Amino acid sequence: MTQPVQQAGDSPGRWLGALSLFTSVGTLLCCALPTLLVFLGLGATVASVVASVPFLVPLSRQKAWMFAVAGALIAAGFAYRRWLAPRVLARRLACSPDDPRCRTLDRLSGALLWMATGFYLVGAAVAYGLPQMLAWLEA
Repeated sequence: MTQPVQQAGDSPGRWLGALSLFTSVGTLLCCALPTLLVFLGLGATVASVVASVPFLVPLSRQKAWMFAVAGALIAAGFAYRRWLAPRVLARRLACSPDDPRCRTLDRLSGALLWMATGFYLVGAAVAYGLPQMLAWLEA
């Protein structure tokens, strides 16, 4: 009996990449963007955004958890793409390596993962590095 062929769009790596991107954008919205706007002198803009979107305040209070979850998801995404995905594709014969759909989805998954990594690094630099740098400059 043959196993059903999994569609290329049903890849867990695609969902993991999208979830990583979502959480890393969350770190930007809760922590990095408000800090950067205040640094640029746009404190009134931050106040109006917080008044319009009040869930950002509790989210920013949980900054360490946000960054930990986002970092774990991004690391899991890289681990999946590097070690697990090739084995799953080979075992289930989800699609052949010559299939253009597989290459396109693999590139899309990789692009999402690298975008999430970039957002995560920018968010971490602004949320954790900028206050340290400003404290050093004031001293």
